[in-house]
Amino acid sequence: MQQFANRKKRIFDIILILSLLFLAACAITTRLYHKTSEIRIDDDFIIVKATAIDTFSSLAAEYLNDPSKGWLIAEFNHIKSLTSGQELCIPLFPFNKGGLKSGGFQTVPVLAYYGFSKNKASKISITQDDFKAQMKYLKENGYHVITLDQLLGFLDYREQIPEKSVAITFDDGWISVYDIAIPILKKYGFPATIFIYTDFIGGGKAMSWKQIKELSEAGFDIQCQTKTHRNLKVIKKKESFKEYFKSLEMEISYPKKVINKKLQKECKYLAYPYGKTNNLVIAMLKKHGYRAAFTVNRKSNPFFIDKYKINRTAIYGKYDIEKFRKELSVFQRMELK
Repeated sequence: MQQFANRKKRIFDIILILSLLFLAACAITTRLYHKTSEIRIDDDFIIVKATAIDTFSSLAAEYLNDPSKGWLIAEFNHIKSLTSGQELCIPLFPFNKGGLKSGGFQTVPVLAYYGFSKNKASKISITQDDFKAQMKYLKENGYHVITLDQLLGFLDYREQIPEKSVAITFDDGWISVYDIAIPILKKYGFPATIFIYTDFIGGGKAMSWKQIKELSEAGFDIQCQTKTHRNLKVIKKKESFKEYFKSLEMEISYPKKVINKKLQKECKYLAYPYGKTNNLVIAMLKKHGYRAAFTVNRKSNPFFIDKYKINRTAIYGKYDIEKFRKELSVFQRMELK
């Protein structure tokens, strides 16, 4: 019996090795085919013929050293799929960093979520099924979920991003984000940013620092929403300007230090509580090294938006898919002359 098991294992190992050799041979053959058929135009473009096993990702890995940039090849050639023998022009540079076209310009919606529930929706609480449906809609309709770093690369006119880009954010740090939203995001491979106000973390309905650290280590972005979630724009009743100034300093500097200490990550972005800000708040953010900050103005973002007044659209609990779709504006029509 043991002899039979050993023989079976050897046969399996041989089949595995032969399969790997076959795949390697295919890859080498494909690369050789590309090398003999490709045409280089200066250092800007390569024209190649696609093989039967090519994908946008494989071509991006070979020529752009980044398989995630398959969309760049697809968008440049205005195609959605490949066929064997098809000639393609591969750009070796970002050919449209600001998303400008003769008919208008690219915009990026940033979605803001709050809490979640299994089956009961409220103004700020999305049901599990509704969130699943929204993420499925993004995946099936060709949207690319990008990180805030990618968004800032676009806003700084440094990076090109996919035409149908969208960013996902969560506010506060509710435990329901950890329990309900995160598993759905992982299923679709979507990145997201969680803006936390540090006094809330560890409370009864909030995530713990252990859970926050787990999400950070899993690749989710943890950023600031102040210390106590006070309205940064408004001086409180009986609060002197000096007290207001000191409070702003604490609200902005303290969570940055806490996040750095607990997660060993830099806090670069802030979501304004209630979406409110003023020139003093913005000046203090710049002083403390924040690269950008986010409101809750319901608009998408062109590359020329003020980086300390980036728009976000709150997604509420009773949105059907049609209403959700209308919040995904990725292009602003305007005759550019």
